[in-house]
Amino acid sequence: MQRIRLRYTKRGRLRFTSHRDFQRAFERALRRAEVPMAYSAGFTPHPKVSYANAAPTGTGSEAEYLEIALTATRDPEKLKELLDESMPVGLDIIDAVEARTSGLADRLTASVWELRLDGVTVEEAARAAEAFRAAETVEVQRRTKNGMRTFDAREAVVSLEALDAAQAADVPADRPSDKACAILRLVVRHVTPAVRPDDVLSGLRAVADLAPPVPAAVTRLAQGLFDEETGTVTDPLAPDREAAQALPPTEAAGSATATVPAVEGSA
Repeated sequence: MQRIRLRYTKRGRLRFTSHRDFQRAFERALRRAEVPMAYSAGFTPHPKVSYANAAPTGTGSEAEYLEIALTATRDPEKLKELLDESMPVGLDIIDAVEARTSGLADRLTASVWELRLDGVTVEEAARAAEAFRAAETVEVQRRTKNGMRTFDAREAVVSLEALDAAQAADVPADRPSDKACAILRLVVRHVTPAVRPDDVLSGLRAVADLAPPVPAAVTRLAQGLFDEETGTVTDPLAPDREAAQALPPTEAAGSATATVPAVEGSA
């Protein structure tokens, strides 16, 4: 059984897609692309698809991950192209690797988020970010199924900085505007209870009275293993690529020979 790990996006209006809606769209894409999926046992078999740390409904993302199990070998790059063609625009499959290591979910320990604050100046956002960073704790409340819960939003935030549109031009605006727009970039550790971008916004309101006139446009830019030395979030698929490159030449050649005919036959 071959396992393939995929990276996908939620862009534009598709950021409002729920996780269940994405699952339905992805399973349709698997059928359209004639992917030889492995299925679970039991009375209601379903495709073996494992999702890892999906973003909340209403937030965009450039870094969502899942893993699929196949009954026949396929070339990851060809499979990525076939699946991307079968998905709605905005739910884009942008990367694929063969799983050669264990513990993908264990490598998703932090996320990089961008919050676009329309109607807020960079100076206002910078002052609020400074106040948040300076606080030892920032208590916020969130309603859960068991009622209101109070927790510290500060501890999970590794970094928080305010940028202007020019400084954040490396990422297309999900909601472009010619009005004042501050951009917050933050790195958040995945802790329990999870600290979400809206929790950080609640914390900014509490410590600096920052209240954007319209809801923030939130996008996850990356998620992966947090590197303590560099303070960056690393690519969680990198270990699989490195493992593939470390294969002996004869094994790598044999793998390529086996995958090409299978992909051509399924196209």
